[in-house]
Amino acid sequence: MERLNWDDLKVFLAVARLESLSAAGKALRMDPATVGRRIGRLEEALSTRLFVKSPQGYALTEAGERLAEHANGAERAVIAALDETRSPPNVLSGTIRIGAPDGVANYLLPQICAAICDDNPALEVQIVALPRVFNLSKREADMAITVSPPETGRLTVQKLTDYHLHLAASSNYLETHPPIRSRADLRGHRMIGYIPDMIFDRELDYMDEAGEGLRARLASNSVSVQLNWVRQGAGVCIAHDFALPAYPDIRRILTDEVSLRRSFYLIRHADDRKVARLNRFADLLAGALKAEVARLEALA
Repeated sequence: MERLNWDDLKVFLAVARLESLSAAGKALRMDPATVGRRIGRLEEALSTRLFVKSPQGYALTEAGERLAEHANGAERAVIAALDETRSPPNVLSGTIRIGAPDGVANYLLPQICAAICDDNPALEVQIVALPRVFNLSKREADMAITVSPPETGRLTVQKLTDYHLHLAASSNYLETHPPIRSRADLRGHRMIGYIPDMIFDRELDYMDEAGEGLRARLASNSVSVQLNWVRQGAGVCIAHDFALPAYPDIRRILTDEVSLRRSFYLIRHADDRKVARLNRFADLLAGALKAEVARLEALA
């Protein structure tokens, strides 16, 4: 069999992750036709089909899945070796991408990652704020923060910290609408929350914990959109305590009756345990996030 070309494997990984010749070509700065030829050459060298083309894009075959697992491991090993060669001890460099729900991505990660980069000028951090689960095997991110631990996959899971949520409304709303003295009073108010069929994690489905039968009449999959509705006096929502210092006019209500606790977890691919820079970044991130949640919740 012909010796495999690492450049062809990089092309293979790009198509496997992006499921498109054109998207892979854009990421690699390569013509899509060239990407297709490189995939064909790799399949010929291996004497097997690696992809099946469908209207949805390029999907891996069983052989492709097996190759992707090994190629991902090889890629991580090369990246780790280069980082250790280029960087002095205890100094972070290169690019690290974090996937996170938009609540933590908007109200916690910006200041935490900026501080880490201040201490490590050669480091670049990318925050992908999407309300969904990230596929670390496809390298959508180097690590991800979630609100519940995954149950499958070759992943490592580290609990970062607990956080709290309470009912909240703007001062103007509370002054111009009927008083809210108990959960029963919420039925007379417009609730703001998540779009039910777009809740990607069961831990975010907490409307019933505020009151049985409550329904969000203004709904978004974005925490920031929800809080901006509240700030404008549009209704009542369940808000993250750590986000409230950014909205001085929003007040917590019924704190003795409705108090929710959730947790953040740091998820990484199991093969990354040997990557020193990712280990160091994860340690810095974990300590800083726990401290920042505590600081902001004390201000809420």
